[in-house]
Amino acid sequence: MSKFAGTATYYSRYRPGVPSEVAECLISEANRYAPATTLLDLGTGTGQVIEALHQNFRDIIAVEPDVEMINLAKKNIRVIISSETAISFYNCQAEEFLPPINWTASLVTICRAFHWMDQEKTLRHLSKYVSPTGAVAIFGDHSFWRANSPWKKAVRKVIQDFLGEQRRAGECVFSHHNRPYSEIIKESPFSDVTKFNIPVHRTWNTESILGYLYSTSFASRPLLGERLEEFESTVRRTLAEFSQDDTFEEENEFMIRIGRKK
Repeated sequence: MSKFAGTATYYSRYRPGVPSEVAECLISEANRYAPATTLLDLGTGTGQVIEALHQNFRDIIAVEPDVEMINLAKKNIRVIISSETAISFYNCQAEEFLPPINWTASLVTICRAFHWMDQEKTLRHLSKYVSPTGAVAIFGDHSFWRANSPWKKAVRKVIQDFLGEQRRAGECVFSHHNRPYSEIIKESPFSDVTKFNIPVHRTWNTESILGYLYSTSFASRPLLGERLEEFESTVRRTLAEFSQDDTFEEENEFMIRIGRKK
């Protein structure tokens, strides 16, 4: 079973998209040395990166291994994309993707997905398909699992009570790298690394928090199974202790790491 089985609809509706400030940073970096025309988005999910950037590219490729995710991405993106922009979808792992002959990317984007990939192999593989002036952008914000406020900590405790102390990744336990992405990129063909951190403020309510949780690999509805209703009522009771008007403030940030060939 996919780590994200049953999450695609919630991912599309409740996962925060790419903020305009992040999109502007990515476009600026993509055009730093030459006009950017081609975009390769790895780990497309339901298409949020392409939704934010599509107007700036004439040729886009989306790569996503989860069938439910990529099918929803096709629906989401084809509604908004211009007929003048070519777009292709590949249902495969990032490390296995093969572009059309002579196709190269001006910008490669990997948002909230690099931790699922064979990182060194992916970067080596990309070196063959990125233009000499192109860039690889690896970026994302902090998940709810990284609790940095009282209400988030309380929600994480509920998840742990239902699914165990260790963070889940579908039917498995989540295993995260312990090295900064910038170090990993510096050891790759894209060793010229630039860093950006862009703060993000969000306001949530109980429904959007539950929707977000159901979009994750660590608290999806299939994982909760027969305890789903019990879990949901427990989250609602827990959140009610932290707000009288059902609003929950979050301070987050997007960490962007841009790699280029030297």
